[in-house]
Amino acid sequence: MARRFCQRAWLKPEKVEEYRRLHANAWPGVLAMIAECNLRNYSICILDRLVVSTFDYVGDDYEADMDKMAADPLTQEWWKHTKPCFEGHDAGVYYEDMEEIFRFAPEEGAGN
Repeated sequence: MARRFCQRAWLKPEKVEEYRRLHANAWPGVLAMIAECNLRNYSICILDRLVVSTFDYVGDDYEADMDKMAADPLTQEWWKHTKPCFEGHDAGVYYEDMEEIFRFAPEEGAGN
């Protein structure tokens, strides 16, 4: 069964448009690494400077997959562009996990 994540972060005001531009043209190799590391249904939403990401993790070892992603040279290059956009960059704070307090996911066909 997939493990769902929801994370939030704040962008620097002067970096919001850059962050939008980067993700409008996400690098195919980075997207391939995200998939290889067992992340599915990944999305990023934005409201002013607040960014919220959600994804499902379908692997067996989240920490190992995140280490694999962090070791990938192309992903490291991508992060050189994206990480400075975050308000917490100087402190090494990017996305923070949020607690899920409600989910409605009826079985397919239920309620028909």
